[in-house]
Amino acid sequence: MGVLIAIIIISSWGIHLVYSLGLDIDFASPVTYLHIFLQGYLFTGLFITAHDAMHGTVSRVKIVNKIIGYLSAFLFAGMSYNRLIKNHFKHHRYPGTEDDPDFYTKSQNFWLWFFTFMKRYTTIFQIIVMAAIFNILKLWFGEMNIWFYWVIPALLGALQLFFFGTYLPHKKPHTHSMEPHQARTQNKNHLWAMLSCYFFGYHFEHHDSPHVPWWQLYKEK
Repeated sequence: MGVLIAIIIISSWGIHLVYSLGLDIDFASPVTYLHIFLQGYLFTGLFITAHDAMHGTVSRVKIVNKIIGYLSAFLFAGMSYNRLIKNHFKHHRYPGTEDDPDFYTKSQNFWLWFFTFMKRYTTIFQIIVMAAIFNILKLWFGEMNIWFYWVIPALLGALQLFFFGTYLPHKKPHTHSMEPHQARTQNKNHLWAMLSCYFFGYHFEHHDSPHVPWWQLYKEK
C-alpha cells in the first residue's frame, strides 16, 4: 500500500505539473490559483513521501524504499536524500534543542526560523540542478508558467511543510505535555489534518510512533 500511495503522489505531481505548464495563465480566473495551490500541495506530498522513506515505511524492500526516497527528494527541489536522512534523525534524537538541525534557538520569529531552516538544507549543487532544470523547461514551456506552476508551488510546499511540520509543533514555549519529544499536535480533525499537511500536524504522534506511515498516522490520534 505504501508503494502504491507513493506512486499515486509522484504521478499526480508529474501529470499535473506538465498539464499546468501548458495552460494559459489568467490571473482573473480562480482556476489559475487552484492549479497553483494544488501543485503546491502535491509538492508537499513529495516531501512527505521522501520523509516516510527515511523511516522505512514506504516499502519493506529496502532498495525500493530507498529509490522512492531519492526520487521524491530530488523531484521536490533537487534535495540530497542522504543529507535529509542525517539531519532528520538528528531532529528525532534531539528535538527542540541546539543539536536539532530543524530548530532555531536564537529566535522564535517565523521568518527568521524559516530562512535559517532553508539555508541549512540548501546546497550549491541543489541550486545548480534547479537552475539547469528551469532552463531545460524553458525549451518547451513559457517562463511565466514555470514560475507560477513550478517555482512558486515548490516554495508554497516548503512553507506548508515548515509551518505545520516544524514551526507549530516545535515552537516555544515547550510544555510538560510536549515531553519527551518537545512536540505538540493539532486538535483531532482528520480532514483538516490531511488538507493542512498530510496528517503531519499530528506531530507528537509521529515522534512517538515514527514507524507509522503518514497515511495511517491519524489512527494514533
